[in-house]
Amino acid sequence: MTRLAELLAGPRYEVIPAGGTEQQVLDWVPSGMTVAVTASPVKGLGPTLDLAGRLAAHGYRVVPHLAARSVVDDAHLADIIARLRAGGVDDVFVPGGDAARPAGRFDGALPLLERLAEMGSPFRQVGITGYPETHPKISDDITIQAMWDKRKYATYIVSNVCFDAAALGRWIGRIRARGVTLPLQIGLAGPAERGRLLRMAAVAGASESARFVTRHPGWILRLWVPGGYSPDRLLERAAAAITAPRAGVAGLHLFTFNQLRQAEQWRRAALERTGTGKPLLAG
Repeated sequence: MTRLAELLAGPRYEVIPAGGTEQQVLDWVPSGMTVAVTASPVKGLGPTLDLAGRLAAHGYRVVPHLAARSVVDDAHLADIIARLRAGGVDDVFVPGGDAARPAGRFDGALPLLERLAEMGSPFRQVGITGYPETHPKISDDITIQAMWDKRKYATYIVSNVCFDAAALGRWIGRIRARGVTLPLQIGLAGPAERGRLLRMAAVAGASESARFVTRHPGWILRLWVPGGYSPDRLLERAAAAITAPRAGVAGLHLFTFNQLRQAEQWRRAALERTGTGKPLLAG
């Protein structure tokens, strides 16, 4: 089996807590795979924790997003920790979060990571964010410095969604040259049908939809191609960079936007092609 096929054999699927999400996971995500559950800046961490608990009970390896700006105080954090550990969750992803104002004293990921360490590092795995493409509000130097500052509290990095294979390769080289050695989960936008994604954006609410468009304009543009977006071309072009031993890529993180049927059908087809040595791009 090729290295790319190994990565396709067990990606992480990121889902949004919403009506029907749990059933979609049960219908389409093989038992035992990893499911990351996002956090809403509007609805808070409650829906994230609820869905994470239910999916963990179904036998999935679950990674809830603990958005720092949605954590109120130490008591709230202690309750979150107790709840997740009781459900067998030992892996969390800690972004700063998109809430306009912090709910408490944690205004970014680093203070929350520091507090988790002070509380005895209750989770075996802790993920942080990386930005292969420029963040709309933060300079590249600051985002890489932030990874350096957070590295001692984390066990892996999840790269944000990216559409430029060359930029992804340069970013990997740059963080490795900087001395950041944490394993990488490479973020990919999953196959997306334009109509369904836009309907989900409307359900999520105008503020969250606008925030997503601002942060990921590249994806929105790619949805206007016939049939919607597929990650095949990006993955084919980035294959050499992400499969190089020095890259330290541990896995793929698929942003599904709850289009789990499309994501899993794409993964199976891509795995079959790469597993037999065929090019990832069909046709």
